[in-house]
Amino acid sequence: MPALFPPWSNTILKLAVALALGTVVTATAAPMVFVRTPYATQQLEPRTQPVQFDHRHHTRDDGIDCAYCHFEAKRSRYAGIPPTELCMGCHGQVWNDSPFLKPVRTSYFTKTPIAWQRVHALPDFVHFEHSAHVNKGVGCVTCHGRVDLMAQVYQVAPLTMQFCIDCHRAPDAHLRPLDRITDMTWQPESPAEGTSLRRALHAEPSTNCSTCHY
Repeated sequence: MPALFPPWSNTILKLAVALALGTVVTATAAPMVFVRTPYATQQLEPRTQPVQFDHRHHTRDDGIDCAYCHFEAKRSRYAGIPPTELCMGCHGQVWNDSPFLKPVRTSYFTKTPIAWQRVHALPDFVHFEHSAHVNKGVGCVTCHGRVDLMAQVYQVAPLTMQFCIDCHRAPDAHLRPLDRITDMTWQPESPAEGTSLRRALHAEPSTNCSTCHY
């Protein structure tokens, strides 16, 4: 009795099965890979702000510490955006007639907050506490990068769950003395310094899901 299907049909069947399996694997893996790309995490994309604020000038030329403007970082979940009144503390006298600062003056006199564009944003289901990190020795540069070298601020770290978990599992390399939290150029004298700081500051971050998701 002749075969119902020709011999080449076996090859076609194998290719079809392989294609179907490949499609399923690709459809599953592609979104997981995509959300980790800089395009999805919005890394390295400078944000255009309503005021041309240059961090390089304020931090390097004028020596203004991060905590002067972002004063909530040590005591709150949010680092905070400085109110216009803080800006006018200087700019009421310095560059007080500059056209670049017109939005600042308008905000101050009308008591209307400036609509800054957010650079670092985590999903609503993620809880991140600035004070918990800052007071345990995690410096600003760890997550925000060298802001003192940015004309326009952009996101440096991917801020993915993997990024956070890697730090929680091995925090030693990211710790520094509390008086060096805002120092962008500080480097440890030896790898052992991080271990000593972790013990001294009792920095033992949890990797339990409920730490960040609750």
